[in-house]
Amino acid sequence: MHTATAQSPKPFETVYESYAFACMRCAHAWEQSYEIRHHVDAEGQPFVTYYADDKRVPSPLTRPTCENCGEHVVRIMRPGQVSVVADALHLPKPSVFPQATTGPLQNGGSHEPHPRHHWHLSDLLKPFHRK
Repeated sequence: MHTATAQSPKPFETVYESYAFACMRCAHAWEQSYEIRHHVDAEGQPFVTYYADDKRVPSPLTRPTCENCGEHVVRIMRPGQVSVVADALHLPKPSVFPQATTGPLQNGGSHEPHPRHHWHLSDLLKPFHRK
């Protein structure tokens, strides 16, 4: 026969993990670090709680939510992937800076020296593809 004994709660163990995320709906990408606390409940069963920026949050592995559009079509990757994409998408700085004009703009009313590039989701995700 097993008898229950009063035990003081064990302190939790803490580990830190970071993940990179990319939304497949709006192409928003971000990274987040988590404090993961490993606990044992009264029955001896392990469970974990996640904290981000000192606030308790749901597990990022179950159903991540895009910070930008709120959708749940999110890809989870190892940390550092967002910075790789940011570097890959960085446009070179113009070597000649546009001069201020006093008359009408010659490029159709835009203050930009070149037309903006419209990025497609596939362009944003190319650096994530495994080689």
